[in-house]
Amino acid sequence: METFVFLFPQFNFLAPKEEAYFKMLGPKDLKAPRMKDSNSRLKDKRCQLSLLLTKSGSHENISPEKKTTTNNNNISPEAALSWSSTFEELLRHSDGVETFSQFLRTEFSEENIEFWLACEEYKTIDSDSRLITKAKQMYAVFIEADAPKEVNIDYATKVAIQKTITTPTNTCFDAAQSKVFSLMKKDCYPRFLTSEIYLRLTKRKGPGTTMFRRRSRSCVFNEPRGEATGDSSAWL
Repeated sequence: METFVFLFPQFNFLAPKEEAYFKMLGPKDLKAPRMKDSNSRLKDKRCQLSLLLTKSGSHENISPEKKTTTNNNNISPEAALSWSSTFEELLRHSDGVETFSQFLRTEFSEENIEFWLACEEYKTIDSDSRLITKAKQMYAVFIEADAPKEVNIDYATKVAIQKTITTPTNTCFDAAQSKVFSLMKKDCYPRFLTSEIYLRLTKRKGPGTTMFRRRSRSCVFNEPRGEATGDSSAWL
């Protein structure tokens, strides 16, 4: 049995854009391209998934602290309140670091704390071979252009690190770590202190959480200036 099919050029990517044509196709002809197209799409999806997993797993050994989960129920309000004294105080507590990391993930900027933690670990390495390996890993993950966890530092600092990466020292990432620390302290930390994650731990209410309901007739505009007068009895 043969099937008469009218092919439009917009559905046939192999045909010229201006050409539409007729073709006689049998059942086998119709089935084969569909199977081929299905297999091709499945292969493409597998390739994309493989690439995604490879990219996301390329830095899994850089910051093991990220994998540690903290039970927020075990953090007392008093302990959480102590983190608000200074950013340095927050970083002294493992629970504080993990909670701050959770907050940064909500802002898609967790690479900052991950890099800072990696630098702290890097400075404790006393083996030259391990130092070289770790330095190259950190450069590939956090520093070079289009790195999977590229941190926001200036070009001059990147170049300085690049020049020392073949013979690294324990201090070659200090300048970059200091810039990332300053960014977190001035920008991320103040927002953390007013975030729902932190306020929930301290049992506090965030700004604007106290709401008043008002009846529509409680506000009357005076003519002609449009000034509003409120009826206090109408507030709930």
